[in-house]
Amino acid sequence: MSTQSAAPTPGTVRPGGRTARTRSAVRDAVLTGLAEHGYPGLTVEYVAERSGIHKTTVYRRWGSVEGLVADALDLAGEDAWTPPDTGSLEGDLRALAREVTETFGSVSAAAAPTAFIAAAFQSERAAQALRDFYTARFARCETVVRRAVDRGEAPSGSDAAAVVRAVSAPLFFRALITREPIDTPLADQTAAAVAAAVRAGAYLPARP
Repeated sequence: MSTQSAAPTPGTVRPGGRTARTRSAVRDAVLTGLAEHGYPGLTVEYVAERSGIHKTTVYRRWGSVEGLVADALDLAGEDAWTPPDTGSLEGDLRALAREVTETFGSVSAAAAPTAFIAAAFQSERAAQALRDFYTARFARCETVVRRAVDRGEAPSGSDAAAVVRAVSAPLFFRALITREPIDTPLADQTAAAVAAAVRAGAYLPARP
């Protein structure tokens, strides 16, 4: 399909100025709505009222609740967040794990991100946006492993993406699947286990 003839997908344009402020206000309304009502209870009417943006404008630019959720995730991925740099592999992994516990360790903090995840099970567009968000976020984190290789803390060739996912996975499982509490000691334990596995070569490519 020609990019010249194709109309832009609602909610994917990234202009600046007043339109950027509109997009930010709508994003904030989406986050609040997800936290208060979850994905099933989120409506375009709610977002319009909460953001102060006319409903017609919201429909024209985002098209639907799916478009609103996808763009909120897209906008979240445009932040300036960078992974920690503590000077050691285990310290960096510990800091990453603690960020997960801070986000998902309390009901209030976890409300919006949990609703995003729930939305991904009900909307393929939201699912793709969530995948894109975490793919980009994990890609930023891969520098943690590359620095460790440069310092001699990790074998060259270690799968950086797999390491970063391994730190988060046990915490996500408890927070989102078994609904068990997660805390700082668990985060630190997870980081220590993954760091030890990295040093042992567990994340090197499998030999044929």
